[in-house]
Amino acid sequence: MLTFKKPTAEQFFKVFNIEDFSVSPDESQLVFSTNLTGYYNIWAMDLPNNYPYPLTFNNQSCHGIKYEPNGKYIMASFDHDGNELTQLYALPTSGGDLSDIRVDKDHRHMVARFSKDGKRIFYTGTKDNKTFLNTFSYDIEKGEEKLIVEGKDASTYLLDVSEDEKSFIFLKQFSNTYTLAYLLENGKEVQLTPPTDKQHTVNGPVFTDENTIYLLTDYEDDSTYVARYDIPSGSFERVSNGDLHFSELYFNKNSNKLYIVSSKGVEDTLYTYSLESNELTELDAPVSIIDKLIISKKGTVYLLGKTAIKPANIYKLEDGNWSCLTNNRVPAVSDEDLSDPEILTYPSFDGLEIESLFFKAKEEVSNGHVILWPHGGPQASERKFFRSYFQFLINRGFSIFAPNFRGSSNYGLSYMKMVEGDWGYGPRLDNITGLDWLIEKGYAEKDKIFLMGGSYGGYMALLLHGRHPEYFKAVIDIFGVSNLFSFIESVPEHWKPVMKQWVGDPVEDKEKLTEFSPITYLDTMTKPMLIIQGANDPRVVKHESDQIVEALQAKGRDVEYIVLDDEGHGFSKKENEIKVFQAILDFIEKHT
Repeated sequence: MLTFKKPTAEQFFKVFNIEDFSVSPDESQLVFSTNLTGYYNIWAMDLPNNYPYPLTFNNQSCHGIKYEPNGKYIMASFDHDGNELTQLYALPTSGGDLSDIRVDKDHRHMVARFSKDGKRIFYTGTKDNKTFLNTFSYDIEKGEEKLIVEGKDASTYLLDVSEDEKSFIFLKQFSNTYTLAYLLENGKEVQLTPPTDKQHTVNGPVFTDENTIYLLTDYEDDSTYVARYDIPSGSFERVSNGDLHFSELYFNKNSNKLYIVSSKGVEDTLYTYSLESNELTELDAPVSIIDKLIISKKGTVYLLGKTAIKPANIYKLEDGNWSCLTNNRVPAVSDEDLSDPEILTYPSFDGLEIESLFFKAKEEVSNGHVILWPHGGPQASERKFFRSYFQFLINRGFSIFAPNFRGSSNYGLSYMKMVEGDWGYGPRLDNITGLDWLIEKGYAEKDKIFLMGGSYGGYMALLLHGRHPEYFKAVIDIFGVSNLFSFIESVPEHWKPVMKQWVGDPVEDKEKLTEFSPITYLDTMTKPMLIIQGANDPRVVKHESDQIVEALQAKGRDVEYIVLDDEGHGFSKKENEIKVFQAILDFIEKHT
């Protein structure tokens, strides 16, 4: 009888991702950025056919794709090897060489959009103002650039432009939990939310007609709701109730509806809001996590999203039903062989309820070990989305515990603010209390725990190692902060205005920042370590990893160090991702 070998764990890295996508104005072509060949490039499909073909061959991550309004070409933004200095290019719809639109290798161009007629683009950039950013318009035919909004006291981003291009909505980011939106009209700036001393956020404002703006905000509330701003009267009005914690808002002009994403907790929910009846209606979605919606000129809804066991795919909504346009999946692995996480909640050291995800290894492969995964951000959260390396490690017998400690997003404004100025106390103890709870409940054994995290999670891995080494067999730090003082000084310039509230002040908070810096605890970092760093990382620069590796090696500690010369703050190349996580697997199996 013919039999087949069971799939190898390496097959989990044959999964492809979709970073971004767009649809042509006539809906005849779908384009998306994917690492189908192991490198990110833009690919296309002619709808309704579903066979992809490549448009670019530059092997770089794409940070945004938009069609020219008449479908003449595609505007795409790329960086280089993860440096995040995004440049704007024009690409023929049939593919080929990229033509420069706005390219300046010393500056970054963000959130670009076309004018209604396609003759101009609007974008935010670091030119002439690396700290607070400026917004420009650029006449493509004349090659003329014009300053629209000058950032002065906070990082400033363009969010929407009125159809007549006489009014603009822009955002000022004072911190991740303090963002204000303004209407710029006839040279006058007007705040969209009423004046208050209480910090709050605004997200996703859009013009729905010449007199009305809809937006998401938690003004005078802990959860984000839908609000309306009337331009002629300058009045602000809340229009939705409940604690659904809305995160994204899109306007469908054809149906006169808003499509709104609620991101409460570990899953997303999709809603529509009728501007005529003022009714909020839940809409079935084909995924757990919604990355992006596009609403075509005809009103067709396209969605990019994923689940914990299914990677990113693009869907189309027709006649109330979703059809999948792409077919990304784990090759030769059934859904039954993947781990859909259990949602666990536990009381932390001070009684605060913490929600977490537990990815359990199948009984037939489990080795009894658990990996603690503190997520990045820190004002982000671990959610039900697909991670190749999670499923890879689970397939090899390791369960994964991912708590949404205080400071995580999607649990309300006050919860998210708990990490500000407290990177190293409350969140640290939330993680340790979670481990104690897991052990008490029989999910883990104290002598069978590994620690791994990336970005802020890498910082937390280092700090937990230094403060609580008795819990862990070995530790993996991916792009993690080792020294809060050097981190504050080395972040991108437009991050620096938020650092005092977010992390702390090097002078005023010297004692606290010393206490919260992992490098303070070198003497107790005694367990084997693997540290991974992207050489081009602009967020957590290479010096963060260099300094702690050098300090630990000077003490004779067991430290392995991998530097990726062509990566930034993440993995843009499949071969690097495979290399790193094979090294991680080898490392933890060696210490199992």
